[in-house]
Amino acid sequence: MKMAHTCVRVKDLDASLDFYTKAFGFEESRRRDFPDAKFTLVYLTLPGDDYELELTYNYDHPGYDLGDGYGHIAISSDDVEGLHAKHQEAGFNVTDLKGLPGVPPSYYFIIDPDGYKIEVIRER
Repeated sequence: MKMAHTCVRVKDLDASLDFYTKAFGFEESRRRDFPDAKFTLVYLTLPGDDYELELTYNYDHPGYDLGDGYGHIAISSDDVEGLHAKHQEAGFNVTDLKGLPGVPPSYYFIIDPDGYKIEVIRER
């Protein structure tokens, strides 16, 4: 077995696609439109990775309550500092670089247009 995808529901599909492609270089791997059922599924992948992020867009939905159970998804990078600077310069909503107690800074969070957190961590 292996993980297939993670789904996040989005209010504005275009804004979400713009965010994930500009912030991380995600590419659309496939799209499934269901106009009669009033929803669209867009699957995104990172180059060289087959794990998918599914953006589910329900037509005319006003937005989603994220609740307090969702934490974040994580994306690893071998250049956390460089990506952090790029995200800051692009005007994305990012935290400062952080580290676990006694560990040098090795991660930060960036917030997507729907308020979902993405942790950017140093590649292991």
